[in-house]
Amino acid sequence: MNTLTTTFGAYIKDAMRLTRSSTVITEDNVYQEAAEDIRPYLDKMVETLILPGSGVDGMENLEKLYSLAKEGKSCLLLPEHYSNMDLSLLTYLADMEGERGKKISRSIIAIAGMKLNEDNPVVSAFASAYSRIVIYPSRSYQSLDGENAKAEILRANAINRAAMKAVIRVKYKGHLILIFPSGTRYRPGDPSTKRGVREIDSYIRSFDYMCLVAINGQVLHVRPGDMMDDEVSNDVVRLSFSPVIDCGEFRDRIRAEEDAKGTSDNDDKKQAVADAIMAELEEMHIKGEENRKKFLF
Repeated sequence: MNTLTTTFGAYIKDAMRLTRSSTVITEDNVYQEAAEDIRPYLDKMVETLILPGSGVDGMENLEKLYSLAKEGKSCLLLPEHYSNMDLSLLTYLADMEGERGKKISRSIIAIAGMKLNEDNPVVSAFASAYSRIVIYPSRSYQSLDGENAKAEILRANAINRAAMKAVIRVKYKGHLILIFPSGTRYRPGDPSTKRGVREIDSYIRSFDYMCLVAINGQVLHVRPGDMMDDEVSNDVVRLSFSPVIDCGEFRDRIRAEEDAKGTSDNDDKKQAVADAIMAELEEMHIKGEENRKKFLF
């Protein structure tokens, strides 16, 4: 089995030599600027793994979202999540669309779970190739319990408050804020990993516009254990960008549908918004797979 470690050992050594990424997250370093000297290694990894026929569908939609961001609107990118290479695929394939694509890819700031920084120094080094705002993920937070967890709960709350302040600082400055609505990578056989996290409703509520992103084709496959032991393979990868969606109109529509069903609990309505996002992504994925077949040899 070919893994990230066995296939890209030379790149790992270079990234570790160059990295300045912090492996401990505090409320003072949740915003982390891209390390431009490490990004080329991720680009080379993507270039090695993707096959001819890989590319972007709906680039005009991404360009429209970027134009709105440059006008001072707050804009979200909500992709499917299959592997730790999803962001690298998105930025690389956008770059391949020309100068406009390169500007767009460098405008992206990702919302990233802290395990990318803290669990493995190699993963942290590669993650540092992209600008990101680090959060304490809801799945990790919900697992905290008991007297011994009090200090960690305080830490989690401080990190997430700082992260939200960082989002507010950057979201009107021409950036596309990328967040994976499932909150984790999809594991085949575990449908819970493809369910939207309720917290995505708060982002949609506080942003103006969004694009959804379907990812068809995989070059990195989640395996149990260390993330650097995930399996790599060659594949045709196609990204599909939805038309620009007005966040307020989308959210109001879903909540109105829940009201019509008699749903009164606000948390249930938040989950309904997250579920609606994932349903849209699933429909896009099915259509994207049909399109991808045209590029398979």
